[in-house]
Amino acid sequence: MLRRQFLAAGAASMVAGLTWADVGAPSFLTAAIDRNNNAWLIGLSGTGDKLFQLPLPSRGHAAAAHPTQPVAVAFARRPGRFAIIVDCTSGQEVARLNAPNGLHFYGHGAFSADGNLLLTTENAYEEGVGRIGVWDVQGGCKRIGELPSGGVGPHEIIRLNNGSFAVANGGILTHPDSGRSKLNLPTMRSNLTYLSAQGAIEAIIEPPEEFRQNSIRHIDANADQSIAIALQWQGDPRKNVPVAALAKPDGSLAFLDHPDTARLKHYGGSVAMSSGGEAFYVTGPKGNWVLTFDVATGAPIAGFEVPLASGVAALDAGVAMTSKSGLSYLEGGQLRSVETGGDMTWDNHLVRLTHL
Repeated sequence: MLRRQFLAAGAASMVAGLTWADVGAPSFLTAAIDRNNNAWLIGLSGTGDKLFQLPLPSRGHAAAAHPTQPVAVAFARRPGRFAIIVDCTSGQEVARLNAPNGLHFYGHGAFSADGNLLLTTENAYEEGVGRIGVWDVQGGCKRIGELPSGGVGPHEIIRLNNGSFAVANGGILTHPDSGRSKLNLPTMRSNLTYLSAQGAIEAIIEPPEEFRQNSIRHIDANADQSIAIALQWQGDPRKNVPVAALAKPDGSLAFLDHPDTARLKHYGGSVAMSSGGEAFYVTGPKGNWVLTFDVATGAPIAGFEVPLASGVAALDAGVAMTSKSGLSYLEGGQLRSVETGGDMTWDNHLVRLTHL
């Protein structure tokens, strides 16, 4: 059980030692802004009901769910400096983390397999290098150090099923004084970095020269540790380039063709492996389209029109996505949608909580 200084007031479920198996809501977490530009972290049921809306200081991005206890950490969108720890049984804020001076969050984090550590992607913006912040959950979620991310602009970090980690280093240099401006596009180079369970860099996989401006931003992995990648092209907009890639455990990195690639307008919003790991999905919020690929071969499977398709999360069969209507489900090749109400604009991620 996490220590009481981590819990603060209002986290009664964790004091009681509850696990994900003991709670029934919500099914998903996602960040959104409303028509008045207020930022929220929202807990959604599988039927699209808003079970809670937690106000955020500014726009949020993604969340990381604790592996055993009903707690998640919601992160600020770059270049934000806050991360909010949420009791998922009540939707209440438990505590707040702040990035140290000279650093900001990139919107993502991941827990260690035992839940004792939280790793966060960060920008050391004066140095222009990526960092992985390390937070001691057992010790009250205190920061205990930082590690090299293996590149510039680390965005998403995920834990693989062997306890190690993969980091999507997007390659884009930014500085808070310049807002969200991209400062190094002519020379940028993204990569996929593998970290050991202890945080040591084990391998760095870089795209070939022709795709070095294809920013590796969002990733997901299956049980075999194949990693699906959503790409965001930063080069010549006249080029038709892949928006999806696949990294295999042998160190190979393949950029994948799809007949509907151009529909995504150079922007893969989010990515999710299917529950069985045999396929993956890339959303295109700018193109109102979703691509699906076969993991074994990298071949395209299908494409689907989904207005403002944003976050995506695997279900036991198919996937759920945040979309213009609220939630959209793609199951057995059939698309259905449920309304969530509230006229929300969703950010790029839909986090399925681990009790499902």
